[in-house]
Amino acid sequence: MKKLILLCIVIITSCKPAPEKEPKIKTYAEIHAEAIVVDTHNDILMKAADNGIIFDQDLTGQTHSDLDRWKKGGLDVQIFSVYCDGGAENAYAYANREMDSLDAVVSRNPDKIAKVANYKEMMAAVNENKIAAMFGVEGGHMIEDDLTKLEALYNRGARYLTLTHNVAPSWATSAADETTNPNLEQKGLTDFGKQVVQRMNELGMMVDISHVGEQTFKDVIEITTKPIIASHSSVYSLVASRRNLKDAQIKAIAKNEGVIMVNFHPGFIDSSFDGKEAAFLEKHSAESDSLIKSGMDEWYTLDYLYNKYSSETAVMRPPLSMLMEHIDYIVKLVGVDYVGLGSDFDGINLTPQQLDDVTSYPLITKALVEKGYSEENIIKILGGNFLRVLKANEANN
Repeated sequence: MKKLILLCIVIITSCKPAPEKEPKIKTYAEIHAEAIVVDTHNDILMKAADNGIIFDQDLTGQTHSDLDRWKKGGLDVQIFSVYCDGGAENAYAYANREMDSLDAVVSRNPDKIAKVANYKEMMAAVNENKIAAMFGVEGGHMIEDDLTKLEALYNRGARYLTLTHNVAPSWATSAADETTNPNLEQKGLTDFGKQVVQRMNELGMMVDISHVGEQTFKDVIEITTKPIIASHSSVYSLVASRRNLKDAQIKAIAKNEGVIMVNFHPGFIDSSFDGKEAAFLEKHSAESDSLIKSGMDEWYTLDYLYNKYSSETAVMRPPLSMLMEHIDYIVKLVGVDYVGLGSDFDGINLTPQQLDDVTSYPLITKALVEKGYSEENIIKILGGNFLRVLKANEANN
């Protein structure tokens, strides 16, 4: 009997415990598929209004974006920029025209895209495998100095207002104003401008400080009661563009619990790009001048030339790694909770290498994995940080 007991003891003690299964390491594609991917700035509505493009059709080779390609890129949430130049007449009417174009696409494709008013509706759309769509109005001039028009745009689905574009409204100064005209009598927000910010806070409409001047930024930080966003800006310390954010501004946004959505524009992420672009324009100046004199808009002229001479412009495009440097910089300066993606697709003439169009979002996830970011932090960068700010702006409204 003792031998039997001893034999049992030997058998039991000599057996190794079953090894615990190591957690499966997810691929970048799996992480991308599971994340809620948000892009806070896309200008396809400008092209729809200006050129009559219909973006629930295949526009491959014509634009950066269309409805099916957003899904191919794993995009879940798109904030559509509502934009016209600051000097345009009837800007409010133009804003509504652009909004009409999205509403038409949504009505034709209820199984693919839904316009949403808040976080709850956004998550419902995402869970139904639809693109969740909101508007972001790019430029305070589009409210035409009228708070009722601000509210009307909010009621149509605008969930942020970029306080200024380059040509600013009467009530706030832009980065262009403050850097090109240092003798401005008034900088920052006027009393009416402060009312705009206060009313946005009350509505739950995010205050967007991309394009604003430093004094306007300081005034916003002082008076806002909600987290703010930079819908499409990058890092000044890496590229000294007036459109980029200085370290003090990045820190102030982090303290405010806001978020900076990094812009893909080559001129904002590559310090050598402006020189390359100047040389390109000098080479093709006669053709450019002729097109502008014929009535073509300057932005569309540049777009035309870049496409026509694509072999020349291909070498001007910065590597994807330069975009990642801007994300890294913000993370190292203030932490991973304050950065996201604001591509400016279809509002920029060139994109970084590899990021040819909206199908290429997964390559950003791949680059984040390669840099050693955890799945949790990648999910924050791809959209989680923006969702936090959206919810915070809705609170108590």
